[in-house]
Amino acid sequence: MKLKELGEFGLIDRFAAGVPDRASVRIGIGDDAAAFEPAEGHLSLVTSDMLIEGVHFDLALCDPVTLGRKSLAVNLSDLAAMGARPRYFLLSLAIPPSLTLEFLDGFIAGIMQRAEQFGATLVGGDTCSSKGGLVISVTAIGEQLPGLVVRRSGARPGDLLFVTGTLGDSALGLELLRKGERSGPMVGRHLDPEPRVAAGIMLAEAGVATAMIDVSDGLLADLGHILRLSRVGARLELANVPLSPGYREETSSSAGAPLSLALGGGEDYELLFTTPPLFKERVFSLLAECGVGVSLIGEITASGRLSIIGEDGEEYRPARTGYNHFS
Repeated sequence: MKLKELGEFGLIDRFAAGVPDRASVRIGIGDDAAAFEPAEGHLSLVTSDMLIEGVHFDLALCDPVTLGRKSLAVNLSDLAAMGARPRYFLLSLAIPPSLTLEFLDGFIAGIMQRAEQFGATLVGGDTCSSKGGLVISVTAIGEQLPGLVVRRSGARPGDLLFVTGTLGDSALGLELLRKGERSGPMVGRHLDPEPRVAAGIMLAEAGVATAMIDVSDGLLADLGHILRLSRVGARLELANVPLSPGYREETSSSAGAPLSLALGGGEDYELLFTTPPLFKERVFSLLAECGVGVSLIGEITASGRLSIIGEDGEEYRPARTGYNHFS
């Protein structure tokens, strides 16, 4: 069957068939709006992201299942950065006529895999035709107690600066994809990122994170958001920026590449956060509990500026600071 034969409402029914029942969802897919009950005393946190063919992804470089997984993962990463537990999401698609029903089946299978992994339920959305490429819009809704929500604006001078995982793998994976590679750990980090949901919830509910953001536009760009909203500066130690062994091996022959991609490449979907020094050991033990690596990469200062210190002790000037859609 082709998509035009199935029709818009047949496609919606096809998506809805894979959605599990949740007691908190009073009205799900099928009506003009969804209705759900938030947990008692909790705030609802809402985030939205668009992925546009030719801007955020290339259908020649990815498969539908991993594209579906990534489409939800980028939203779950935003919820993780505020310590929220994922609950619901809306999915809207603008679909070009060239896209097959088999592709859409794979896409929805991938997004449902990621949803089931983190307990999120599809409650609605929209579908329409596109005269251009595929457009994917996801709105995710999470919950957390008001006093536990972590924002970007809470960093204070003297706080320590941490980041989970390793940086630069996704940006390197994209470069490798464009060179013809289709597999490997770097490629996997780009096509199918793992949002740090458990780590974000754990840091928030332990009360150790004063500010937090996910690394989507690049370490320097996202750190800049924390510094601007917290009205502080920072000292970043390049020697402590975490790079994976595979990343180091791939970039060992490229002058400047390791630092450039790790600092400004983006789409790592790691968590960058600050915490008072007294919680330093607590941070390491918490992240070890959920199996996520974490690195101490600097500290927050009162200077109002970002100082990047190289391995030689001299100030380093980066070649790139992160992704900007309109630059």
